Amino acid sequence: MTATLRALFWSSRPLSWINTAFPFAAAYVLTAASTPRDGAAAPAGSFDFSTVPWLVAIVGFVFFLVPYNLAMYGINDVFDYESDLRNPRKGGVEGALLDRGMHRPTLVASVVTTVPFLVFLVAVGGPLSALVLAVSMFAVVAYSAPRLRFKERPFVDSVTSSTHFVSPAVFGLVLAGADFTPALWSLLGAFFLWGMASHAFGAVQDVLADREGGIASTATVIGARSTVRLSVVAYLLAGVLMTFTDWPGPLAALIPVGYAISCAPWWNVADADAEGVNKGWRRFLTLNFVSGFLTTMLLIWWVSLRG
Repeated sequence: MTATLRALFWSSRPLSWINTAFPFAAAYVLTAASTPRDGAAAPAGSFDFSTVPWLVAIVGFVFFLVPYNLAMYGINDVFDYESDLRNPRKGGVEGALLDRGMHRPTLVASVVTTVPFLVFLVAVGGPLSALVLAVSMFAVVAYSAPRLRFKERPFVDSVTSSTHFVSPAVFGLVLAGADFTPALWSLLGAFFLWGMASHAFGAVQDVLADREGGIASTATVIGARSTVRLSVVAYLLAGVLMTFTDWPGPLAALIPVGYAISCAPWWNVADADAEGVNKGWRRFLTLNFVSGFLTTMLLIWWVSLRG
């Protein structure tokens, strides 16, 4: 049992848990706090955190923290086993290498841990939030599952991966009844571009392993050099979109620009040298925590200006 739990733990990519839980929590709590219990429009610039349905917030946070990631990455580890065997970076914090004997337990655990949360979240929401959650879970399964295998469809792979991270935020917004203003659309668009850029850049280091494993992706099709350049441009466009958000949101434009600068050293990387991009990917993992801290500080500032 201990060995099984340890394998499931690493398969869920604990370093990435916060990347899906935080977007949901921030979106849901801030939206709910700006909407009085009677459903009337909140006074401009006001937040009342006593109006937040905290049980829903906590259940949603826990779901997107662990079960969601176990399903997303666990399914991936099971059906990517053959290519992962050829990938030298698998078997640690960057991705588990599941023993064949763990494949069935991982799939079972993915179902058992997600279904109760899904039932609850659908029950407390409405048709639109249920639809968003369905799209989110479909993206989780479709990315790796046989026949669908969106991860092997160039460009669709990056779109699907970005959906994994943006959809929890969209679900939180819809569940809490957010007003989708142009500024909010700009923020979500920037987040989506960030997700696409991050997935594409992360795939560069696996170009050789994926080709040997017969896996198609944006990176294997257009090559390492073009993929890095695409990522840098997407990060910069995300920064541009952030300038259309409400103050101090435009300051967050510097965050995706930081990612672009981090990727820039590999602007001319050749396919044969693609594995060296792992250095940039490890820096990316660290940058995520720095960016998360800065985003949190900006959110607190944004709330204080309207409180």
